[in-house]
Amino acid sequence: MNHSSIQGKNKNFNEVEPITPGTAKTLSGLFIKRCNATPNKTAYHFYDNNTLKWKSLTWSESYNEVIKWRLLFQKLGLKAEDNIAIMMRNCPNWIFSEQAALSLGMIVVPLYPNDRPENIAYILKDANVKALITENSKQVESLSSINQQLNQLTALITVEEIASVSLNNQLHTTLKNLILYSFNNIPSDSVIVDTQYEDMSSSKQLATIVYTSGTTGKPKGVMLTHQNILFDTWASISAVPCQSEDKFLSFLPLSHMFERTAGYYIPMMSGAEVAYARSIDALPIDLQTIKPTVLVTVPRIFERVHQKITHKVMNSSLFAKKLFNLTIRIGWKRFLYQQHKHIWFPGLLLWPLLNNIIAKKVMAKLGGHLRLAISGGAPLSNEIAQFFIGLGLTITQGYGMTEAGPVISTNKLEDNDPFSVGQILPGIKTRFEKNGELLIKAKSVMKGYWNNESATKKVITSDGWLHTGDKAEIKNNHLYITGRVKEILVLSNGEKVPPADLEMAICSDPTFEQAIVIGEAKPYLSAIIVINEEYWNDVAEEAHVNSIEKNALQNKKVCHIVTKKIATLLNSFPGYEQIRRVKLILSPWTINNGMLTPTMKLKRNKIIANYKDDINKLYAGHI
Repeated sequence: MNHSSIQGKNKNFNEVEPITPGTAKTLSGLFIKRCNATPNKTAYHFYDNNTLKWKSLTWSESYNEVIKWRLLFQKLGLKAEDNIAIMMRNCPNWIFSEQAALSLGMIVVPLYPNDRPENIAYILKDANVKALITENSKQVESLSSINQQLNQLTALITVEEIASVSLNNQLHTTLKNLILYSFNNIPSDSVIVDTQYEDMSSSKQLATIVYTSGTTGKPKGVMLTHQNILFDTWASISAVPCQSEDKFLSFLPLSHMFERTAGYYIPMMSGAEVAYARSIDALPIDLQTIKPTVLVTVPRIFERVHQKITHKVMNSSLFAKKLFNLTIRIGWKRFLYQQHKHIWFPGLLLWPLLNNIIAKKVMAKLGGHLRLAISGGAPLSNEIAQFFIGLGLTITQGYGMTEAGPVISTNKLEDNDPFSVGQILPGIKTRFEKNGELLIKAKSVMKGYWNNESATKKVITSDGWLHTGDKAEIKNNHLYITGRVKEILVLSNGEKVPPADLEMAICSDPTFEQAIVIGEAKPYLSAIIVINEEYWNDVAEEAHVNSIEKNALQNKKVCHIVTKKIATLLNSFPGYEQIRRVKLILSPWTINNGMLTPTMKLKRNKIIANYKDDINKLYAGHI
């Protein structure tokens, strides 16, 4: 492709056709075909911190930026099959640097910008990364604690220019032996040097090594080819079509395959726009500014919004509470009626009024234009799904894993069961083991784990079936995840308990920020609960305890109130799945304190080890 070829007449945006895997052949081919097809259509929106304004880039302008990245990689001597790492927040340069690397036949290793330095060091070494791309001096400084482990790099690239004097002495000493280069040093007119945009990749070539979060042990590098990802992207939009007029708001890290596929490759394949949120904290404002039509998200975001809304409703008048609850009830039945799962009834006539008074005002907080929210990465509780759908938001829940490229199933808009994880994508075969574990076979299944053949053999059978590790069942053509094969607590009486279901039920109450259920080889279940600070004073007041007292969290009255509240939340669970004792804390588990993975999953083993003494006290006299 040459520079002049993207200057042709743009198609009518309403007639934009998705680009098929057969046409694209590779991920870099996908980008080139998109630039050719809709050169003047807006591709990306981003916030410019220098001008403090939102800016946009067309596909033609994006093409020019990719050429500049190609020139930089070539200048630094990087070549096909070299592994390069991207450690940036979501932004257009994440896309452009990846596309440039892929077009030169290189392999991309995404890193979480907020990951712990020791994890970053491990991945850089394990993947034999040649070049690392970061944003600015602040990000480079964050690597100070692992500076001695950066020696294997041949180049460190920053988007913003940084002066070596701004780095601490120890880090500067380490970096002096490698090329330190700023992307912004490349002049804009350099694009004329690289007029031939040759795609040096192939469909079956390795495109990326994505390291799984590693809730236990070291993370493993999932090897995905161009074909793996293109197949999965096409299968996804075949199930849930994306429109070229759609605007996505991207805020989940692109280092996670869920966001990378749903928030990057799908819009590119469909010709839709993507806007990059400034941060999670700025998300409420960005939603109202960008007014997206599609939101790719995880349950935690819904949970936070749900907590804020319910807290506000709880403090409203009795009439306001009843009106709000009526809106959700009518809205939910309206959804069931639209899905042909409920007969028409007179209460539906109230929806236009309830929508104007209640629902629209809530949806306005999400921008007011959302036609679809795609939830993945973790299970979405039935209560929260029903809550938002009742307010008029279309939610499709899906399921997948990095090793599967990553999407395995998703709900179709016309046959949406939000309590399931949807229908299996076209082209994916399934089978079940005797213990209920789901196995899949498809062109999206990974090539294997990088430098870890033994781990690969454990999850992929000799005839190509991938073990998901999840117990599941299919009913009415919908997939339901029933638990994890290994994440089962076996009580001392032999009863088996899936802790994730209980933890989700507990955290459906806004009083509880996080929870981990304990009971392996114990006579009963206990839990460590992180109390939401906004509700702590209410709990303490109910127990007639001073919330700032040193041992207030362990007060017997406080613990009794909490266990009683939890019992209400778990009233539909068997008696042996009730929580008998609790350890209460206020400090949340985070990525920084090592208790969460970068994808916000609990590191169960690490949390249990950290609270070993407290757990022993919960079972004192009963072991």
